[in-house]
Amino acid sequence: MSSGDPSLEEDVPKPLLEKPEENVFTPKIATPIFAGSVKLHHRPSDSAEAESFLSDEQRNEFAFQQLFHDGVGELQETEKAKEERMADLHAMSVLSTYQDNLSHDMNTDRIVMGGILNNPSLTFNDGVRSVDFVLVWEAGKEEATTAEAVESRRVFEGNLEKEGLQLEREAPEDLYGLHFVKIHAPLAVLRDYSEVLKLRMPMKECSKIRKGGKTNAILNAALYMSKYSALKDIHEKTNSLIDRIDDCWDKFMSRIRVDPAKFPERKHRLTAIYSKDKEYLFDTMSECFWTPSIRSRIVQFILDRKRFTDATGDDFGFGVTRLIANNAYSAAYPLHDGDLKTPGSMRHLLYTEWASVSKCLNYQPLDYVKDYFGVKIGLYFAWLGFYTHMLIPASLVGLICVIYSAATVFTNQPSEDVCNYNSSVKMCPQCDVFCEYWDLRATCLQSRITYLFDNPTTVFFAIFMSFWGACFLELWKRYSAEMTHRWDLTGFDVYEEHPRPQYLARLAHVKRTQLNVVTGEREPMVPFWRMRLPATLMSFSVVALLVLLALATVLGVVLYRMSVLGAIILRQRDSKLLTYSPIMFTTATAACINLVFICIFNYIYQFLAEWLTEKELLRTQTEFDDSLTLKIYLLQFVNYYASIFYIAFFKGKFVGRPGNYVRIFSHRQEECSPGGCLLELSIQLAIIMVGKQFINTIVEMMMPYLLKWWNIIRTIGRKKRIKSPMQWVKDFKLVDFGNMGLFPEYLEMVLQYGFVTIFVAAFPLAPLFALINNVLEMRLDAKKFLTCYRRPVPQRVNDIGVWYRILDSIGKLSIITNGFIIAFTSEFIPRLVYLAVKGDMNDYVNHTLTDFNVSVLEYPPDGSHYNGTMCSYPGYWNYKDGDDYEHTNWYWHVMGARLAFVVVFEARNLTCSLRHEVN
Repeated sequence: MSSGDPSLEEDVPKPLLEKPEENVFTPKIATPIFAGSVKLHHRPSDSAEAESFLSDEQRNEFAFQQLFHDGVGELQETEKAKEERMADLHAMSVLSTYQDNLSHDMNTDRIVMGGILNNPSLTFNDGVRSVDFVLVWEAGKEEATTAEAVESRRVFEGNLEKEGLQLEREAPEDLYGLHFVKIHAPLAVLRDYSEVLKLRMPMKECSKIRKGGKTNAILNAALYMSKYSALKDIHEKTNSLIDRIDDCWDKFMSRIRVDPAKFPERKHRLTAIYSKDKEYLFDTMSECFWTPSIRSRIVQFILDRKRFTDATGDDFGFGVTRLIANNAYSAAYPLHDGDLKTPGSMRHLLYTEWASVSKCLNYQPLDYVKDYFGVKIGLYFAWLGFYTHMLIPASLVGLICVIYSAATVFTNQPSEDVCNYNSSVKMCPQCDVFCEYWDLRATCLQSRITYLFDNPTTVFFAIFMSFWGACFLELWKRYSAEMTHRWDLTGFDVYEEHPRPQYLARLAHVKRTQLNVVTGEREPMVPFWRMRLPATLMSFSVVALLVLLALATVLGVVLYRMSVLGAIILRQRDSKLLTYSPIMFTTATAACINLVFICIFNYIYQFLAEWLTEKELLRTQTEFDDSLTLKIYLLQFVNYYASIFYIAFFKGKFVGRPGNYVRIFSHRQEECSPGGCLLELSIQLAIIMVGKQFINTIVEMMMPYLLKWWNIIRTIGRKKRIKSPMQWVKDFKLVDFGNMGLFPEYLEMVLQYGFVTIFVAAFPLAPLFALINNVLEMRLDAKKFLTCYRRPVPQRVNDIGVWYRILDSIGKLSIITNGFIIAFTSEFIPRLVYLAVKGDMNDYVNHTLTDFNVSVLEYPPDGSHYNGTMCSYPGYWNYKDGDDYEHTNWYWHVMGARLAFVVVFEARNLTCSLRHEVN
């Protein structure tokens, strides 16, 4: 800045002409290599005159002359200096964070005047420089006032200022010892780190295009032909009906589409990786060139890598995260752009038009969500919205299948045979000693309910959902590609990502390095035998142990079920439900117990998975997140689905027969009811899926408010209140978003996707419950992010990451599980074989029962009043000799039909799935 203008020396930063302080965690700024031999001369930015500067056309002309001519005159030097000074002033102004795009795409007065000019807390005290980040420490904390903490803050803030950041400190007297450090990133820092981070920035628009009047030939022909009224008449006559239908459809869709008056469509601008050497190609004069998202991202990058100690032996003495963990600081966050109740701010607009539950049927303004929260959160809401829309056809088909089943339940012959069963032979006891002989008619209601989920429509729905899963992934790939192009993520290269500072700290003593050909920097190599292999083996071993622990929990629940079946209380109560349906009672109670264990183990898995992933020495944050995601999902998969897999594929399959039961710890295994285990599977699915969604919704909505309340109580006590109009004070009271902010949201939805696809044959209403949940989930998540959480630092990604591979694996697994559920868990195949051989379903129930002599029972009921010599047991058995029985030929026919169905079902669906992938 010119020395002749002292009024601006304090407000406008001087350019970083000197080399910044080298730090092992701060990457050196490398000049990208461009094709061609363009020679640029250095131009100082301290011109004393800034009253006039070139227009866009003049600057473009100037750039092209510089590109093709080496001679640069003194006049051009002066004009460039003027431009840089004006860019300096614009970049410092808080108004520059909103005016560019907003002035073109929405009502500037409403947004800027209402949300910015009336909120001075978004700037430094000079009213010009924007607050890009805030650090907070508490004088009331003993750990924050120690000599070590004070020295750490002094060194850390000193290093920030040496890097070029500007700090302003506030300590209001009425805030109980809270100290705020406001951070502003000046233009020089933004330029340097935009190049380091390889940010894609908007380029200048070519003002000379189409100046010569040349237009597309086809467009000219279309405009010429449209002048002839005869052609227009033909168009109106032939398309009048279609136009009317389109008009009606547009009127209907306009009610749920994004309101263009409030969220105008954003203009697409060409972008390129920023380079100071090629700055003339970029629209740096644009008042929104460095947006608040970019500013906060750059500041966060610096905060994560600056040291807070001068001791050379402390390899981990860096980063604001470590300072917060040591209580030297209490929080670090960028600011929301206004209050929820202040009209005009983008936060208020999103809160009223996007996060409102009354808008749950409307489309989402994804472009504006991306601009405010960043690409990562924008892609999450894009995926959630797409997934919710795709659930609509699945929900309708599932609901139609259930309605059809309910309409035909009284015409189902096997169910009517059970309800009208009249035989002197009773069913064999379902447990030893304490269970009585029972009448098959007692399961009439259970048989009819089972039919709702076990009928011919089940097969159709399972096949439909297999195709739905394949189409969902393929259509998401297309939609994701569209969003990637729309948000200009196509040129994003994950190899450009810088190493995690924690990774570099753990390898600080490693001398062997290698060149990263993408970033052009040398990075340490992880010793395989000494560090990589032991960490991987430990991680694998602990994860395997946790999986076994989850399986042990399922085994414990199974033993509980077997024990309850033999309890005397089932016999002593005057309840038909407990007397005749002990299996249904134990299924419901065991499912609730399993749900409690699931919620407890969730928190244990989360902590251990993060600790293990940190030990694996993963280079980038993307690799770290992917590895952590796989671990936690694997553990959660076992946690949620183990009991369901047990009921679907193991329960009642290896129980033996009366007189020769297969026992575990001297207990009989659980048996399926005469209608099969499908009803129990449906109960388990309904309780876990609906219960999990209900609990998660309550926790997601209540936990942020509880954390917010606890944060204030912990800071100032219960009887005090923090009241301030300043935005940096209001945001301090909110909850930190954290690095794992989106992980619970993705995990919840992907687990739900597993319930919708893997076991949908047993619970056709799963897509409907998922749809209802997701319609509310989108808006509740949006409201939570806007009201309870501090504004997150934006992250740039190009897709949903490892979650897509998990979804793809679930889709393939669902084809296998649904085929086996229909074949081995439901009664569809035995009924189909019987119908093919007999021609009708008469006497089907008697056909599936075998009479056993009561003398073969090892532990007959104590004090039974049944005087019969035979009892019936489900299965296909033949009396052989003495007490020996063997399976009938019919059993082997049915088993062959089951296996044949599995082969045909899997081959057909897997072939279609692979064909979709190839296409």
